[in-house]
Amino acid sequence: MSGVQRNGALAGAALLLVMLDLGGCSTSISEMPIGSVSSDPRATETGAYLPVNALPPERDEAAMDPAERAKVQKELVAARDHQATAAAAKGQGQANDQNQAQNPAQAAK
Repeated sequence: MSGVQRNGALAGAALLLVMLDLGGCSTSISEMPIGSVSSDPRATETGAYLPVNALPPERDEAAMDPAERAKVQKELVAARDHQATAAAAKGQGQANDQNQAQNPAQAAK
């Protein structure tokens, strides 16, 4: 293979790689707006999110009435206490298991 043919083959391979690389970007490039932003039909759509500096409107009524709020707080406190006692019991159980593993003669008695 002569030097000209080798250079041509390398140039063709490089061109093919560049085309494949740019082909992966074709979907991103196709969605870019051409011209002014006002010509983009998506710019007129309003989203579900508020603008950055806008605050949501004030509520007319409370999210929860005080009785329901007290009930939920009582349930959460009960669940927390239950989990704390369960974790403490599990920790004592693990400590007993470790003591038994260290002293198998005493565990057999």
